[in-house]
Amino acid sequence: MYPFSFTKAADTGAALAAGRRGGRYIAGGTTLVDLMRETVERPGALVDIGALPLRGITVTPRGGLRIGALVRMAEAAADPKVRGLFPVISQALELSASAQLRNMATIGGNIMQRTRCSYFRDVTAGCNKRVPGSGCAALAGYNRTHAILGTSDQCVATHPSDVAVAFAALEATVHLLGPDGPREVVFADFLLQPGRTPDREQALRPGELITAVQIPAHPQPLKSGYLKVRDRQSYEFALTSAAVALHVRGGVIGLARVAAGGVGTVPWRLPAVEQVLLGQRPSPELWTRAAARAADEARPLTHNGFKVDLLTRTVERQLRIVGGTP
Repeated sequence: MYPFSFTKAADTGAALAAGRRGGRYIAGGTTLVDLMRETVERPGALVDIGALPLRGITVTPRGGLRIGALVRMAEAAADPKVRGLFPVISQALELSASAQLRNMATIGGNIMQRTRCSYFRDVTAGCNKRVPGSGCAALAGYNRTHAILGTSDQCVATHPSDVAVAFAALEATVHLLGPDGPREVVFADFLLQPGRTPDREQALRPGELITAVQIPAHPQPLKSGYLKVRDRQSYEFALTSAAVALHVRGGVIGLARVAAGGVGTVPWRLPAVEQVLLGQRPSPELWTRAAARAADEARPLTHNGFKVDLLTRTVERQLRIVGGTP
């Protein structure tokens, strides 16, 4: 590990001032400390933001939800408001990491976490995300766990967050505070696909701080859930996952939100699946027909072609679970 300075921000103003000088924000530290230990990241200054007042979970006036950036994953998963309004968020959090990590990691830190690609974490391997222009060893390497959606010839690494998939499905907004004041970014634009610049992963401006994630109000009753497929049932990242939210009124689907994880360079919204569902009556045949569109844009690599079928099956299974027609 390389030398660095460490300061604790007493308030938001102090945190922003340190961030403006190039300090890296740290809360639970469950990702950044690992990367520093492996010398993948070498920040010269860390700014502890754990004392900032960003911990509340509140229901918005219209029935949405605002989750402070420093709320612990375990706290958010257990909160009655989260469980009651959007169980897909609680389920995604409970299927993440381990109990110990969920007790430390924060909502803001979770969506900021970097890929678990083994080539990214191996400083001897070529990785355009870590060192722009050095190549992508995963393209011709062992890429079984890598992305089939949103890839480029620069990067095929998946985004590891589970709850980010739920946020993508629910059309969340990320609230930010920076030197130029507050602003909001819709979740679909916050996490960036690699394109030609895989080293730029979020739509953050220098010194900006995440203050909250807000879920808009959805028609009620809203049924939602998260399904994760992985190599083992304990502390493992998704091979594929599906977040589904459905509003059915008068026997007809009036709202459908579907997103996938473990298969994209970012949490991947599936509008083609949603379009098949809208205006239809729930049925096993409908779930099969809609799920068949999940992998329309897939670009499998040498070792991860199985994810195409796995994604389709996962989406279909979760539609059946949430839709109530198994």
